[in-house]
Amino acid sequence: MTIVPLPPKFFAAKPVTPDPAATPADLARFRAALRHLAGGVSVITTGRGPERTGLVATSVSSLSAEPPTLMFGLNLGSSSYPVLRDHGAFAVNFLAADQKEIADRFAGRGGEKGAARYEGARWTEGGTGAALLDGALASLDCEVEELIERHSHAIVIGRIRAIRIGNDSAALVYWRGDYERLGWMPEEAATALGLRAN
Repeated sequence: MTIVPLPPKFFAAKPVTPDPAATPADLARFRAALRHLAGGVSVITTGRGPERTGLVATSVSSLSAEPPTLMFGLNLGSSSYPVLRDHGAFAVNFLAADQKEIADRFAGRGGEKGAARYEGARWTEGGTGAALLDGALASLDCEVEELIERHSHAIVIGRIRAIRIGNDSAALVYWRGDYERLGWMPEEAATALGLRAN
């Protein structure tokens, strides 16, 4: 193993001050630009019983394969943040294309909060206590390894404790401010390949 020393200034704490040159137009353009970055839609679940809650994330990314870890960004003002921090565990559920209604509930589009977001779907409790979504493309049961607070968000780093692989359905993606479908549903693929009679 090679250890590369970094200069001390690399680790120096940098004060967070608003950029006086950043205008509301710059922020709007930043958000508009990011709408062009397509991302897989995941439901993050955390907490137990009446405290359980969750959110939709499009920023989930693998961090390391050895050990298996992932990361995502979570707004510090989110009602899910203190629950995730205190519970110390969460699950990441990759949504299939036919699970848009679940995404809407966890995004709070209908005003649902906390445990109400879990209604209308079937869940299994993982080893950490987090909820795994039945029918998801895959579900990852994770323990919080580190929370790094930066600006308005926390970078959540999770150690994956268990993996459940679902079906080969089309994926739900977020692009240009709306949900889209990527790929085919199994019955569509079978019909297209001539494996099923019309």
